[in-house]
Amino acid sequence: MSPHSLSRRLVLGGAGIVLSGLLTPILPCAAARAADTLDFDELYGSVSVLGLTFSDKVKALAGREVAMQGYMAPPLKAEADFFVLTEIPMSICPFCSSDADWPDNIVVVYLERAQTFEQANALIEVRGTLEVGSRTDPATGFVSRLRIVGASFATA
Repeated sequence: MSPHSLSRRLVLGGAGIVLSGLLTPILPCAAARAADTLDFDELYGSVSVLGLTFSDKVKALAGREVAMQGYMAPPLKAEADFFVLTEIPMSICPFCSSDADWPDNIVVVYLERAQTFEQANALIEVRGTLEVGSRTDPATGFVSRLRIVGASFATA
């Protein structure tokens, strides 16, 4: 080997070590900020006599940041810290309708802070942490099996 190729390899190898050392802390942070997308048709894996079971994707995303698009169901009041995200626009408050009118595909969204809501017919995107499992809200008594918490939303 010539001294030039050896020093070139050493320099390039050393640059690779330096670059990998610099990039390693950056890449996981960038990946952590990216939200996984979740669609309404991906929520449940099967329906049995015991009820709905969550899909493998929902189970895998539990505790991670997700992004979901849908429609805000008419809220109980103009400003609150939670709402129901639905697959299709609704004209009436889902909490005020009968069980027969209640949509199968809903996700309860808990916002970082109380805010004024969008029109029910506007497509929105919600971002927050996915929580899976039964929970009763201590303030309202509403029971949910699937939630997005610490969420924010914007028109899609």
